Amino acid sequence: MVDSTVLAPGARIVVRDSEWLIRKTLKASAGSRVVIEVVGVSDFIKHESAQFIADLEDDLVILDPKETSLVTDNSSGYLKSLLFIEANLKQTAPTDSYLYIGNKAAMDTLPFQLDPSLKALKMPRQRLLIADAVGLGKTLEAGILVSELIRRGKGRRILVVTTKSMLTQFQKEFWSRFTIPLVRLDSVGIQRIRSRIPTNHNPFHYYDKAIVSVDTLKQDREYRTYIENAYWDVIVIDEAHNVARRGRGQNTSLRAKLAERLATRSDSLIMLSATPHDGRAESFASLMNMLDPTAIASESDYTKDEIRDLYVRRFKKDVKDQLAKHFPERQAIAVESSASSLEESAFDLLNDLKLPSINKKGKAGMLFKTTLLKAMLSSPMACLETVSRRIKKLEKEEGHGDAEILRHGDTETRGINQDVDELKCLQGVLEKITASEFSKYQQLLSVIQERDNNGFAWKGKDSKDRIVIFTERLSTMRFLKENLVKDLSLKEEAIATLDGSMSDIDLMKIIEEFGNEKSRLRLLIATDVASEGINLHYLSHRLIHFDIPWSLMALQQRNGRIDRYGQEEQPQIRYLLTRSDNSRMDEVERIIRVLLQKDEQAVQNIGDPSVFMGVFDVDEEIKITSEAIESGTSADDFANSLEPKQPEDDGFDFFAVLDEPVNEATRPEETIEKSVEEQTAAMPSLFEDDFSYVVAALEQLKQEQDLQLNILEDELLIELTMPKELRDRYKRFPKEILPDKNKPLRLSADKKTIARDLEEARRAEDSWSSSQYL
Repeated sequence: MVDSTVLAPGARIVVRDSEWLIRKTLKASAGSRVVIEVVGVSDFIKHESAQFIADLEDDLVILDPKETSLVTDNSSGYLKSLLFIEANLKQTAPTDSYLYIGNKAAMDTLPFQLDPSLKALKMPRQRLLIADAVGLGKTLEAGILVSELIRRGKGRRILVVTTKSMLTQFQKEFWSRFTIPLVRLDSVGIQRIRSRIPTNHNPFHYYDKAIVSVDTLKQDREYRTYIENAYWDVIVIDEAHNVARRGRGQNTSLRAKLAERLATRSDSLIMLSATPHDGRAESFASLMNMLDPTAIASESDYTKDEIRDLYVRRFKKDVKDQLAKHFPERQAIAVESSASSLEESAFDLLNDLKLPSINKKGKAGMLFKTTLLKAMLSSPMACLETVSRRIKKLEKEEGHGDAEILRHGDTETRGINQDVDELKCLQGVLEKITASEFSKYQQLLSVIQERDNNGFAWKGKDSKDRIVIFTERLSTMRFLKENLVKDLSLKEEAIATLDGSMSDIDLMKIIEEFGNEKSRLRLLIATDVASEGINLHYLSHRLIHFDIPWSLMALQQRNGRIDRYGQEEQPQIRYLLTRSDNSRMDEVERIIRVLLQKDEQAVQNIGDPSVFMGVFDVDEEIKITSEAIESGTSADDFANSLEPKQPEDDGFDFFAVLDEPVNEATRPEETIEKSVEEQTAAMPSLFEDDFSYVVAALEQLKQEQDLQLNILEDELLIELTMPKELRDRYKRFPKEILPDKNKPLRLSADKKTIARDLEEARRAEDSWSSSQYL
């Protein structure tokens, strides 16, 4: 039995083949047994907490400093001593704000991508909103900062919270480029963990680095206790605008509560959003308060200086000189078709609708007639579905005599009858519009197949040339999938659809397939669930808007799926429009064209298209467009109303604060016009580089134990058959990165090799790279 009198706090012990540091000792509640509270010192259990009962641990050994003995280093060139000193140097944390490791990521690092980290490292706590525009690489900027925090000993436990469609993509970016292993806790993964651990254990303690969907976590009742009893060094919240307090909608409220709770559970908080504000000072203040609860005195009345240090925001135009070869200029063309005779009949009926009963109950900004028109501009099939549902609802109301009808008697009944008659007339025409009579669909086929100024001449044979089609309506999506298969002579597996009703597992599977060159998938039809964050640009540079969203922000998000950092081909974007002989219906399409013109103006000169409407919220932008259409506003008048909103002369305009251009007046003086090299540094080292150090260490280990090792120095590549201890450690890493038992672990220190392997992974059945970045 060990003498409990020498088990003092600060002493080091060896228990179960691992070294521990004693924090404190205490008597067990029953008997005289001594309980030791310890923290891990050895590599595999470093920083882990544990408790041992002293007299039950037969192998417990107290390490006495007096028994330390010096050992002669007989290795050639004192290699063992050099390795020992180098290992300790690598544990030394930098204390300045230069970058030491993030700039070495497996990517073509550009100076502007370093700015968020340079800014954050000057803070006492790294809490920052990265609000760069769509497609500039916010995930990569977050990875650079997280890498620096890990290097400084501030990133042992990391939690990333993102949308369900982004789980795999974010996980792969962090691992392949930064070697940060995030375990994906999707709806299946989190249940798998809970089945492995006792019911009273916290699943968020099981992995130190994890990524989870915000919609999984927002189940407040199930996860609140777990979250409140877990703590992380770094929390990253992606698409952070989804967690701002906006005062409406149950889901938004749950997400906001979740984010506010998480903000207190970590020293470092990194938020990412291309659309961080919705025009309400209080909403944006909720994000700022998560970063720094002391920054803003009044959520409705705060100044520029109060929040200046809490965010970074740039647009493509601000950094276009750096982006020349990484971000080709897009080509966006509006393609018009003339409505068929049956479509003209439907437009005429739509224009003449009175709908006295329905519109009496409607709200300004989205009358039912406008809803029908919006559906018709998507497809006659979408309009037919909307009409049929409303007819059923009206007939049910008429049959049951609801309270409204009973109060108003025959007048209300006549109104409902008129509504039903008008809608059935429209229904009859819509039912006759087949694919051949659907002019926009025929134009779509032309754009895809024909070789002209607007066409793609696309055959679907090239696995590196895939097409994305966006639509807002599920019925339109279903029509497109059913008809494109036969009209483009494609197999069923060549077309996939994405919509918000799908599970996170199914969403991620399709997104993975679309970026996998071996996949037979060639054409993706998606609703706006695919418009936020996800990368579709690896094998696609062609995007078609089958219907145009009535929001500039939604338009920007859609285009950003292929028009983004890392796109190697010129993005080809097509907008499909239908012209009508009915002057009022045609004016609506002209109003939609105004949105396209303003979006291009923003890309070229302004950066943020939301400045034109000034409401900074997709739903509010749709409402503005709807009101213009309902009021009979001409396209010219609508265009004149969409001038960039200027800051008020008095009072605080936080929109102006966020969207200041990045130039000598607003950018930190020390980073202006500086290259990557001028903003980075290196810690002292006894070896030429990391590769030389690892090779020397492994070759030394090979002399002492059975280690199967292959060094390809010319390729900066190490192939290692994993010993049991290392394979056991990998069990706490994402299962996707563990090599097959029959294959060696491949460690590469060459960015070009990693980039090539990432490309090859997209051609393979398994889309994870076979090499791991050293």
